[in-house]
Amino acid sequence: MYPLDWLIMCLPLVFVAAIGFYTRRYVRSVADFMAGGRCAGRYLMCTARSGMGGAVTFVAGYQVFLRSGFILRWWGYMSDIVALIVIITGFVIYRYRQTRAMTLAQFFEMRYSRKFRLFCGGLGFLAGIINYGIIPVIGARLCVYLLQLPPTVQFFSHRIDTCLPLMAIFLTISTLLVTLGGQVTVLATDCAEGMFGLIASLIICIALLITFNVTQTREVLVASATGMSLANPFDAWKVQDFNFWYAMVGMFGMVYGTMAWQNAQAFNSCALNPHEARMGGILGNYRGIVGILSGTLLSLAVLSYLDHPNNAAGAAVVRDVLSRIDDPATRDQMLGPVVVTHLLPIGIRGLLCSTLLMGIFSTDGMHLHSWSSILIQDVILPLRKRPLGVRQHLLLLRLGIILVAIFAFIFGALFRQSEYVQMWFGVTQAIFTGGAGAVIIGGLYWPWGTTAGAWVGMLTGSILSLVGIVLRQPFWNEQHPALWVAPIVNHLGAAFPLNGTYISLYASLAALTGYVVISWLTCGEPHNMDRLLHRGAYALEADRVVVGAPLRRFDLAKFIGIDELFTRSDRWLTLGMFSWKMFWLAVFVVGCTIELVHPLSAGSWSEFWLWNAIWIPLPIGVVTTIWFTIACTKDMKTFFRKLRAERIDPEDDGTVEHRQAAVIN
Repeated sequence: MYPLDWLIMCLPLVFVAAIGFYTRRYVRSVADFMAGGRCAGRYLMCTARSGMGGAVTFVAGYQVFLRSGFILRWWGYMSDIVALIVIITGFVIYRYRQTRAMTLAQFFEMRYSRKFRLFCGGLGFLAGIINYGIIPVIGARLCVYLLQLPPTVQFFSHRIDTCLPLMAIFLTISTLLVTLGGQVTVLATDCAEGMFGLIASLIICIALLITFNVTQTREVLVASATGMSLANPFDAWKVQDFNFWYAMVGMFGMVYGTMAWQNAQAFNSCALNPHEARMGGILGNYRGIVGILSGTLLSLAVLSYLDHPNNAAGAAVVRDVLSRIDDPATRDQMLGPVVVTHLLPIGIRGLLCSTLLMGIFSTDGMHLHSWSSILIQDVILPLRKRPLGVRQHLLLLRLGIILVAIFAFIFGALFRQSEYVQMWFGVTQAIFTGGAGAVIIGGLYWPWGTTAGAWVGMLTGSILSLVGIVLRQPFWNEQHPALWVAPIVNHLGAAFPLNGTYISLYASLAALTGYVVISWLTCGEPHNMDRLLHRGAYALEADRVVVGAPLRRFDLAKFIGIDELFTRSDRWLTLGMFSWKMFWLAVFVVGCTIELVHPLSAGSWSEFWLWNAIWIPLPIGVVTTIWFTIACTKDMKTFFRKLRAERIDPEDDGTVEHRQAAVIN
């Protein structure tokens, strides 16, 4: 790292920190701290949410790409159109926002029971902090190798990993920012980080195209072994884990688990109204084009640098650095950062470091806010007989953030993760989402869903997921003869046929079956959905939106989920993205047909992916960057103006009693 790199890395961070301190004045209620006062517009929301992932997404992304290349992208064309329709229709998120719940477990109490809320709050918190526990240490370790810091430092009479003090510093900064202003700070700082990241990603893409040879990338893709192709999806049936079936299971989970995972739960309730929440999801598809472009280019550059003969000298240096890392999982995770330090020119490296570092703060902030809110709102407060005042409530929420940060540091320092990052996320999320998907969808759309059905569905999904995790971990062995199950579990752990993806699928199917069957058997009368969703006699003025022009009886817009709430510009934006997804779906169908009639060569597939991943998205990314930079700036101003003018409701604190009283009155 050169002085210019350090300067480029640090200046944006100072600006974001200043925004964080500025936002604390706008937190005057629990609703402000928990849900940003429900004042977030579509551009602010989708841009702030785009920062989720950061360094860990970078690591997980190239881990997957180096093993499967473009295979998942090809099969993902089927799920892309399904995902867009889910967003356009507002599936789950629209009705959830109508409930005005601040957390998912609060909705569970409104729909089912308080005991169920307590259980789900505790289970979601447990699964969440275990899932989050590896993220801070991966981010800190990435910075060690990206900034070329020494792997260990002297701490009194001991030498410790450099990533530990770095992790402590990052968590301290994130904790300070989030405790100042809660979701108001998260929205403002993450939006600023997202705007900077959009511009920086585009610059990095252009720099990568200049510094590495695209021809080399094509040659590396063509050179894949038979059955292990990184470019031809019909010659990749020997690829393990991240293959066709991974994509198909992911498509099911994408629909079934809509909004079930709560690592950014406040974003589900902070929109100005339900329609803004839906439009934020649609716009996220436009904004994501640049993120996908930069992630793909970085992965291609890493692949070419390691495997092309012309880069043998540089690859040997990289492998020498990696050989000094004892832990195999850490060695695999740090491969990308080590390559990048040798690949990027001065200035661009600092820009990437700045982007990843802001992503670390963004990710930590969202997770700290989400899991602490769930702990306080859904586990501790429901046990109290008397509600807290606003000051005491905010203090407890801030203490929860500190507690989650301490746990994350301890977990990251002690736990040694052995699976791929993406697999770890999938299997730990399934502890909660395996049952939560059925409970959420049934609770929002099926009046006959019952509390008994919810208990059976949630317990079934969670227990099966936990059993699957245990069977995949051969940590019991003959050294512990007191455990009579040790030989059995050890054998299964070594040969268990299901990975985390399949475990989550079967757990989800079993949970869904249990929920439906038990609900049918125990339902006496349907739930009052109008009261739950604030419709009809229970409608709230604050959630009303301007109705656009009526739709014709037979209209493509109506068919894909566009309703009368969409303005003319909303419809153009939505139909534009739908057309984009349909175009690539058509390419998918034509490609499959051609492959069946006359298989394409590896060179043809490589050329196709270079156009698909680089040359077509690049000009779109330029337009998107300009568009979102202007729109986000306007949305940020509107956000603070609405916060200044909002009418404070001290009883809007996430407790069901206060919310029900407000609806009745």
